[in-house]
Amino acid sequence: MGLVYPVNVARNIARVTASSHFIFPSDIELYPSPHLIPEFLAMIRRNEKKMPKNQPRVFVNSIFEIAANHSLPSTKAELIILMESNTVIPFHKHVCPQCHKIPHSKEWLEAKVKPGMNVLHVGKRIKPFQHWEPIYIGTHQEPLYDERLSWEGRSDKMAQGFKLCLSNYQFHILDNAFLIHRPGIKTKKTLHSAIDKKKIEAQNVLLKKTIFPEIKKLYGARKGCEMF
Repeated sequence: MGLVYPVNVARNIARVTASSHFIFPSDIELYPSPHLIPEFLAMIRRNEKKMPKNQPRVFVNSIFEIAANHSLPSTKAELIILMESNTVIPFHKHVCPQCHKIPHSKEWLEAKVKPGMNVLHVGKRIKPFQHWEPIYIGTHQEPLYDERLSWEGRSDKMAQGFKLCLSNYQFHILDNAFLIHRPGIKTKKTLHSAIDKKKIEAQNVLLKKTIFPEIKKLYGARKGCEMF
């Protein structure tokens, strides 16, 4: 029937119906590391008084892909072992590495695994991460996702990242938290069958001709913030 998957509508419905303070607008095909939520909340309780009240922030999870028919790692230590054999790779490594190029990714892998959860690094969505589409834990304070963007059109989180950059958000990279995409490593060849070039072209036009000017008018400009 040619219907598109309204991914940002789903994200926004999940958010506005959530009664919790913290919101995790992840994707249904991204599996969080075990105990992510209780360990995150424990970290917040430990550090709540140290966090500046007036600085907007979100908490970012590192994302990976895993080979088909393989069990998911339950700890960061297991994940790193699987990366050494290329059973696990950074998310979209073969498709769009700049879209999920996360600050301090090398340091994240090399950092000593400690009990609990902490913030490894505080980054910004500026060069060389200006095209980053982070998956994050936030609150009801962040802008809603643009519901005109579909999954099939791609770049559905690009406008969101741009808004957060313009709003001077900090991106707190969590050390022991990660997301694993549904098993099966993506390549340009395997992804080609799922690509609808007409929908991608139409969405790019929408982003450039309509959404980008709207965001600039509403949020202004900030040095280092880019959308394309």
